[in-house]
Amino acid sequence: MKRYAPAAERNVLPIGDVLAEELPDSGLVLEIASGSGEHALAFARRFPALVWQPSDPDPEAIASIEAWREEDGPGNLRSAVMLDASAEEWPVSSAAAVLCINMVHISPLSATEGLLRHAASLLDARHPLILYGPFVEDDVETAPSNIAFDESLKARNSAWGLRNLSAVDRLARASGFNRTKRYPMPANNLTVVYRQQG
Repeated sequence: MKRYAPAAERNVLPIGDVLAEELPDSGLVLEIASGSGEHALAFARRFPALVWQPSDPDPEAIASIEAWREEDGPGNLRSAVMLDASAEEWPVSSAAAVLCINMVHISPLSATEGLLRHAASLLDARHPLILYGPFVEDDVETAPSNIAFDESLKARNSAWGLRNLSAVDRLARASGFNRTKRYPMPANNLTVVYRQQG
C-alpha cells in the first residue's frame, strides 16, 4: 500500500530548509499532488506547529499517503483528500500556505492554471504559494539531464513537459501573484515562491 519515491528521500531536506524560511508560524499547509505521502509525513514532523493537509487526484496515491499517516503520522498530519488541481472546485476552503512539489511538469498546463487560480482564492498577501521542480529559464542554460527529462515526459504524454518559468510567472501574475523568491536546488531543480500582490 505504501509507495516509496527515491526523489522524495533525496530532496526532503533541501525543500524543508526552504520551507523553514517561507512558511508561516501557524495555520494549515495544503500540499497539492502529495504523491507517495513521504513529504507530507516528513514536513508534518518537521513543522509541528502547522497543520499539514495532503492531497492527490490518484486513489492509489491517497492510499499510500494514508498508509504512511496511519503507521507513524503525527497528530498535525490530516487524512489525505482527493483533489485534482484543474477541477472547478477544491475540497479545501482556506490555507496559510500552498505547496506543490513535482506536479507542474508531470501534468497538463490546466493543472498549473487551476493551481494558481485556486491558490489565489485561498491565500492572502502574507501567505505563500511554493512550487518545486525542474523549470526552463530564459537566461539560464538548461542542463542536459533536464533536456532529456523533458523529452521523456513529452514522449509519455504530449501535454507534459518542463515549463518555462517566465510563462509560469505570467500565469501567476494573471491570478494576482508575484514571484518573490527563487531558490536553486540540487539536481537542477528550483523552488519558487509566489505571494499575492499587495
